[in-house]
Amino acid sequence: MNQEIAGIPHTQHAVQLVGPGELRLNAAKAVHRPGPHQVLAKVEAVGLCFSDLKLLKQFGEHGRKLPIVSGIAPEVLAEIPSYVPSDAPTVPGHETVVRIVATGDKVRHAEVGGRYLVQTDYRWLPTGKSNGSFGYNFEGALQEYVLMDERVIVDPASGESMLIPVGEEPSAAAICLVEPWACVEDSYVTRERQSVKAGGRLLVVCTDPRRIDGLVESFSPDGPPSHITAVVDDAQERQLNELGLEFDTHRCLGHLPKGAEFDDVVFYGGSAASIEGSAAFLANGGIMNVVLGGERIERDVSISIGRTHYGLCRWVGTTGSNAAESYRAIPPDGEIRDGDSVVIVGAGGPMGQMHVLRDVATGHKDVSVTATDLDGERLESLRAKAGPPAQANGVALRVLNTKDAPDDSAYSYHAIMAPVPALVASAVQHCLPDARINVFAGIPAGVEAEIDLQACIANRCFIFGTSGSVIRDMKIVLEKLSAGQLDTNASVDAVSGMAGAIEGIHAVENRTLAGKIIVYPQLHDVPLTPLSELADRFPSVAAKLDGGAWCRAAEKELLRTAGRNT
Repeated sequence: MNQEIAGIPHTQHAVQLVGPGELRLNAAKAVHRPGPHQVLAKVEAVGLCFSDLKLLKQFGEHGRKLPIVSGIAPEVLAEIPSYVPSDAPTVPGHETVVRIVATGDKVRHAEVGGRYLVQTDYRWLPTGKSNGSFGYNFEGALQEYVLMDERVIVDPASGESMLIPVGEEPSAAAICLVEPWACVEDSYVTRERQSVKAGGRLLVVCTDPRRIDGLVESFSPDGPPSHITAVVDDAQERQLNELGLEFDTHRCLGHLPKGAEFDDVVFYGGSAASIEGSAAFLANGGIMNVVLGGERIERDVSISIGRTHYGLCRWVGTTGSNAAESYRAIPPDGEIRDGDSVVIVGAGGPMGQMHVLRDVATGHKDVSVTATDLDGERLESLRAKAGPPAQANGVALRVLNTKDAPDDSAYSYHAIMAPVPALVASAVQHCLPDARINVFAGIPAGVEAEIDLQACIANRCFIFGTSGSVIRDMKIVLEKLSAGQLDTNASVDAVSGMAGAIEGIHAVENRTLAGKIIVYPQLHDVPLTPLSELADRFPSVAAKLDGGAWCRAAEKELLRTAGRNT
């Protein structure tokens, strides 16, 4: 063993989730010693996230708390004491920066003394409904020390470690907030598929006698799908044969095998019920392409809008008859464009503020940003943070309380922060042509929304969503942080030690603070303290604030003064 264990205690303070809605502060949780493939890290800081509340409520039923079903040997998982699936108590917290204090002798990607940003999403370890994740079925950062295993945190495909080295200059708060900022970034730099998936499974459905146009033209340059299933009539079956395609044929959707899933569903027709029935076979990451061919959809269509966010499903279409037109209209990414009129709905919360701050600093020309919310205090906080960079970058910023003044304007880019399906439906009704609708809010996967799909297709709107982030996104945010284009500290609204961590989680739940809460686990007795109250509790820390904002100097002073009593 290559362990530097001097000075590492055997017990620690930790917040544990032991059941649905049951949080406990454990002042004597064991500090695990690392095995050969494991690292022990001291947590410098951790941000509290709204996603923690989903785990809090669902606990063992959460998709990322379920057991891992493949990608790693069960006997390896049995060697990892921080692997806590199903109903085992876990430690939440996934926005963090850590310092390695001990390693096993087979560790290759981390060094004792190294400071690392933690990427928490293990997409190569499926759970059946999601994937393994730090802070869910692996213990997270709301504790003083956390154990991680390189057999889990190293991507087997790329060889990249989920521990990203960072320098000593940025504050711990600034680094741990790279994770939520990276989730925001991911929603803009997401790479969208613009053709039928090469090697995937394709379902073709025709509900009326018509030609199947543009199908082969929709295939990827990387190759055709590996399997095609067609729900067609005799004439359409002959047409597919003339195209030289191999396929299975059915005469109605009800004949498809139970549980069948397809990466692409190309639907020719306008029947709302048949569109909904066909969409039920869409796999995660799938594209639903509705080719109207001049028909009109007779009513709103029920769409599983939660799967747009968590399942990365996409809905596209064309009023014409050629399926390739829909794929060609898919944008390459979710980025805002020159000239975009952007509205961020629910902008007063922590993630909404990040979207606003990001969008006013992209450098795109002739951009306007409207930030809406129902909470006046949150909006004033946002105005103070986003006003100066918006002015500096020539972005027209409007802050609007829709509780007092409903907004009926049309926009070319919508970002939806609140998990309310009706907001997505409203965005479709208030879209300019070629609009993008970024469903950022974590609407549960089974939740449906009644969408005017006819209007969506006619206006060439693109509805998309993302969940989590990848290393690429974190590196983009780190580069912006280093270049001074972005200050993630701007998101901080309160700080805490372990004594106030549970109260902080409830503050996130009750939306009582506009920005992020940063917990410093090594500070046992510090209560939840909004920055506005620092002068009363920690005057020397308040004196170090940068124009009222959190910064490295304030953080150092908090650790110095409050750490004396820890």
